[in-house]
Amino acid sequence: MAHIEQEGKIEESESPMADPMESRRRCKLHWKPTSAGKLAEVEQKILKCMKSKTNGRFVKTTNCNIWTVIVNAHLDAVPLVLVHGMGGGVAMWIQNLDSLAENRPVYTFDLLGFGRSSRPTFSTDAWEAEAEFVRSLEEWRQEVKLDRFILLGHSLGGFVSSSYAILYPERVEHLILADPWGYPEKPSTTESRRSYPLWARALVKVLQPFNPFTALRLAGPYGPGIVKRFRPDLKAKYANYLNDDEDLILQYLYHCNAQKPSGEIAAKTLQTQFRWAKHPMINRMGDLDANVPMTFIHGKESWLDGDVGDNVKQLRLGSHVESHTVSEAGHHVYADRPQAFNHIVLQICDTVDLAARGELAGGSSLKRTST
Repeated sequence: MAHIEQEGKIEESESPMADPMESRRRCKLHWKPTSAGKLAEVEQKILKCMKSKTNGRFVKTTNCNIWTVIVNAHLDAVPLVLVHGMGGGVAMWIQNLDSLAENRPVYTFDLLGFGRSSRPTFSTDAWEAEAEFVRSLEEWRQEVKLDRFILLGHSLGGFVSSSYAILYPERVEHLILADPWGYPEKPSTTESRRSYPLWARALVKVLQPFNPFTALRLAGPYGPGIVKRFRPDLKAKYANYLNDDEDLILQYLYHCNAQKPSGEIAAKTLQTQFRWAKHPMINRMGDLDANVPMTFIHGKESWLDGDVGDNVKQLRLGSHVESHTVSEAGHHVYADRPQAFNHIVLQICDTVDLAARGELAGGSSLKRTST
């Protein structure tokens, strides 16, 4: 069982004589059974399932605090940085951290606006909102004093990581994208109508004005039950590792997303529809330094485009691009088949270590594999 060191503990205090405004605030908290303290408590229970020692702390950037969990910081290898996707947080990597950190430092953090990190008001301009994500990542890097590292992003985290690599290629030893969101261009209206049944198009139109987790917050005390009812698959993904009766991963996701929407609103600002980005990353591959290696890891059953890696290959001729497809895995490929996912990532990390020590000879070539 892991030993967890934490700094920046969040405490909630009681006042014997609360004023009316405070009473109304507590009423809201009672209606929506979540708090920063409850999120921290559930996260700690999950991280205790790890074998490795972890250190958790808030990293102060210019205007915000970024919640960070570090595993094996003392090890001498190229660090690996993990960036979660929409609605997630550091605990989503629980099935990956022990394995990935066996021989190297691993850093993971809650994206600005998500999890336990600060939840500021983002710009309503898509370019600026994206820049705010990237600036927070770079300021975080400076504060934790990382020089060069392997950057791995999932879904929205893959989009942010790609944007970061374009602006700061000198920091990225290898860019790993796990089923990244926001790469392809939105198809024409005609193609889109052919791809989806009428009921699905109608549902998207009705839900378009709302933030993704609005219903979860409006449900108040029924919110945790909604998560259990509609996402039993997530509990199943983590069942073998957590082996608990508390529905910890579902509790964690509820508390991550039932609080003030911030990153959630920013993510919506980046979208033209849930599946598509206003400024697709595929159109910016020419801006990525040719010397930054890339690896795509797709879940074969994912709802996102699994051909992104091949399409990027055509745009980055002469650069190192790999594409892996993991069978029996969906969008959450790192959780659906963690052992297969970890194996691919560890192979990449080992190759980066060899190159860093000058022991790797020869050029790079595209590889496409299925696992």
